[in-house]
Amino acid sequence: MDKQKILHSKIIGEGKPLIILHGLLGMGDNWITLARKYTDKGFQVHLVDQRNHGKSFHSDEMNYEEMSLDLKKYADYYRLTNFDLIGHSMGGKTAMYFAINYPEMINKLIIVDISPKYYPPHHHFIFQAIHSVDLKTTDRRTIENSLINKLQNKTIAAFLAKNIKRKKDGTFQWKANIPVLEENLDILGEPLSPMSVYEKPVVFIKGEKSPYIQDEDIALIKAHFPKAEIIKIPDSGHWVHSEQQQLFFEKTLDFLGKK
Repeated sequence: MDKQKILHSKIIGEGKPLIILHGLLGMGDNWITLARKYTDKGFQVHLVDQRNHGKSFHSDEMNYEEMSLDLKKYADYYRLTNFDLIGHSMGGKTAMYFAINYPEMINKLIIVDISPKYYPPHHHFIFQAIHSVDLKTTDRRTIENSLINKLQNKTIAAFLAKNIKRKKDGTFQWKANIPVLEENLDILGEPLSPMSVYEKPVVFIKGEKSPYIQDEDIALIKAHFPKAEIIKIPDSGHWVHSEQQQLFFEKTLDFLGKK
């Protein structure tokens, strides 16, 4: 198998395999603190960079069938035949597609703050901020301040700033494949196929203040995932796993630990 086409990951710990999939413009390293918590409880955590993100390969193709197949190739490469899977936002959609396509490979499935429905493109302001950055500077702080000024949100600015890497000449470039991601925002919002059903238990975690999972989405979730449990984490938004990290950890560990 072509190693260049295997998703990049950071693997830590020993024990039960647990794969974590990040969201749009994220990377596996975003989950490193939680990953260490899971390793303390007997998990081997695979922090995966999805295609066109982090250190993984770039491709003009950006859709969930391909991303699901990426994960299948990754699991086969590392000989993971029965593993737990956590996916956040875009990573949650990838995890849903993977579970539908390869249910026999999943032990426990956790979907974080995303539902199976269609989401219209809504990240244009983020890409506008990305395009406003002058990557020819040699000062990382200049880029961070530019993002803060454009977004008026230090948290999102810091999140995006993790996507820049320094080149040999001292200037910067984006780790993520920005043109392809922006071009495929509509595809990344696509819903699951109407006939798709995953019969095994799954937990959907919703940030209380996040708009991504609405009460009216529960019927659709149950249609695709009849054994789904929905857990709401108080005082948290879309990045529930970082905003309420300890409570998120406790709730997920409770599910992952069940026989």
